[in-house]
Amino acid sequence: MAELTASQLDYLAGQRLGRLATAGQDGRPHVVPTSFRYNARTHTIDVGGHHMATTKKYRDVQATGWAAIVVDDLVSVDPWTPRMLEIRGRASAVPEGGSDLGPGFGDAFIRLEIGTVNSFGI
Repeated sequence: MAELTASQLDYLAGQRLGRLATAGQDGRPHVVPTSFRYNARTHTIDVGGHHMATTKKYRDVQATGWAAIVVDDLVSVDPWTPRMLEIRGRASAVPEGGSDLGPGFGDAFIRLEIGTVNSFGI
């Protein structure tokens, strides 16, 4: 399991929206915007949303056990100054406890282990 740098953790703390990528059993990709939190206790990215247990992303994680999240923004458009953090790794569909993680989380959530980390501008 990879570790995030202090700068990467600071960046995540200032963001609330990411894009979660999963693949279905048929191998076809699926990408959706979603809320997330870095969980300092488990050193994971916890991905939330309302009615998570009924979503395709949740079913995909149940089926494959893998996911990736990208968090990005623009510091400036002139000059063009993007920032991006991508985290890929094993993922678990967790049926309960998400509502304890804060706003934007229902009971079920996805827990993403920090495997591969790519970033720029951070």
